Amino acid sequence: MLQVRVTRKIDEAEGICSFELCAVDGGELPPFEAGAHVDVHIGAGLTRQYSLCNHPEERHRYLIGVLKDPVSRGGSRAMHEQVAQGQLLNISEPRNLFALDHQGARHLLFAGGIGITPILAMAYELSHRGADFELHYCFRSQERAAFIKQLRHLPFAGRVHLHDDSGAQAQKLDAPALLANPTSDTHLYVCGPSGFMGHILESAENAGWSQDQVHREFFAATPLEHDADSPFEVELASSGEVFHIPADRSVFEVLDEAGIAIETSCEQGICGSCITRVLQGLPDHRDQFMTAAEHACNDQFTPCCSRAKSPRLVLDL
Repeated sequence: MLQVRVTRKIDEAEGICSFELCAVDGGELPPFEAGAHVDVHIGAGLTRQYSLCNHPEERHRYLIGVLKDPVSRGGSRAMHEQVAQGQLLNISEPRNLFALDHQGARHLLFAGGIGITPILAMAYELSHRGADFELHYCFRSQERAAFIKQLRHLPFAGRVHLHDDSGAQAQKLDAPALLANPTSDTHLYVCGPSGFMGHILESAENAGWSQDQVHREFFAATPLEHDADSPFEVELASSGEVFHIPADRSVFEVLDEAGIAIETSCEQGICGSCITRVLQGLPDHRDQFMTAAEHACNDQFTPCCSRAKSPRLVLDL
């Protein structure tokens, strides 16, 4: 756990604030790579994940951008309304579930709305490495676009393409055209709202992109229908203990209540923190973190949101 001070809080766009976090003693912070995030402990049991969006070469600060979600579960609202400049916060060390693949010779970066945060750090890192890349940033209007002034004046501004949904048709994103004819040495990265990501990922699939070349990070899970959920059991391989999972509760909730520790963060199936090995049984995958190929293996699942198609799952716990 790290204690940091909010040294600067800035309104970057309508509904979006950035927070500059520095070590309390003014020293260096742990290093990070583009795509990394930190868990911010806001208080009252609230912990939220925010991507680092500054240059990974910077060791004196972390920069995060936070969208005030109109359907906030409390985290983004608290960051906007309660966290003030000068305040101390506890955060985790950075960890990366959305890393650049440096085996690629070319990189296409797609950001929608607040999804610019990890993508911006990627652009900094790729530019620093002298890599070939393009950044496509889509937003609803200029007023709701974070970091747009910086993007227009950065050394790699010539690689940045801005797509304003409220602007002229000619500058709007044409994902099928941009993703046509994929090559084996090009990698695609996408982050943003679910609808935006669905469009980009579908366009990539239709164009024949290999899943190994497509990297994505969701900020919010697609709402799930729970009316048909059924109870099932989970068995812990280490002890043989069996737990009943009611239709209206998750595996994580039941095991956490029983004192069984599983690392978790988003509790929506988008961050991968809680992935647990499945030794027997058939999971009902409901996460948006693993790929279709990983789901097909059925040897791991996300206990925060996924369930079971078989009467029992035996977990490597």
